[in-house]
Amino acid sequence: MLFYLLMQFQLRFLIQAQYQAVCDKYFEHEVDYSQIVKAADLWLMRVDFVFEFPRPTMPNVVYMGGFQCKPAKPLPQDLEDFVQSSGEHGVIIMSLGTFVSQLPSDITEEIAAAFAELPQKVIWKYTGERPSTLGNNTLLVDWFPQNDLLGHPKTRAFVAHGGTNGMYEAIYHGVSVLGLPLLFDQFDNVLRLQVRGAAKTLETTTLTSAEFKEALQDVLEDPLYREAMERLSRLHRDR
Repeated sequence: MLFYLLMQFQLRFLIQAQYQAVCDKYFEHEVDYSQIVKAADLWLMRVDFVFEFPRPTMPNVVYMGGFQCKPAKPLPQDLEDFVQSSGEHGVIIMSLGTFVSQLPSDITEEIAAAFAELPQKVIWKYTGERPSTLGNNTLLVDWFPQNDLLGHPKTRAFVAHGGTNGMYEAIYHGVSVLGLPLLFDQFDNVLRLQVRGAAKTLETTTLTSAEFKEALQDVLEDPLYREAMERLSRLHRDR
């Protein structure tokens, strides 16, 4: 009940007001946003059953999950050179999305130390103080073309927070995921892939270097993760 009331408060005073302002600006007559929602004839949902669990649906719902995914474009030359320098080991990419730019320093140090012990090269989307344990194999960047990197043939794993866009891009390109969910729907998203054998999840708040390294090596070296994700990718692209 408390959760329901909280969501109603959030909808009424935080979300609805934003959309009502758009209605007031673009419609000549007074239009209530909530009535538009209730009267919608067609719903385009960012959902694909390759990723979701089965559930009943109505005939006016069209699923378009992964609509933003597309073939990878060539990387900027500096990133391409770094990726090619990885040799047969390939690269790992890590991103925590747009809401969280960095983790607490102690957790960051543990992750950097684990990366330093791996033979792969690492491209880490990170803003903040440079970790003291950072290895020569790790490149810190403010931003990277995530879809293009996931589609690169040398990408071996994706360390991610579990945002929906990133998960669909990983499915599209068939890249296994090591999840570090932090908030919102991220825990649920990573769990969906874990249940399908295509991802592994860690608890960020208690993360240690040894635990992170072991989990990442498991995702990299156990072919079942890659095979499961490639199967999901084939099903997703088939639609």
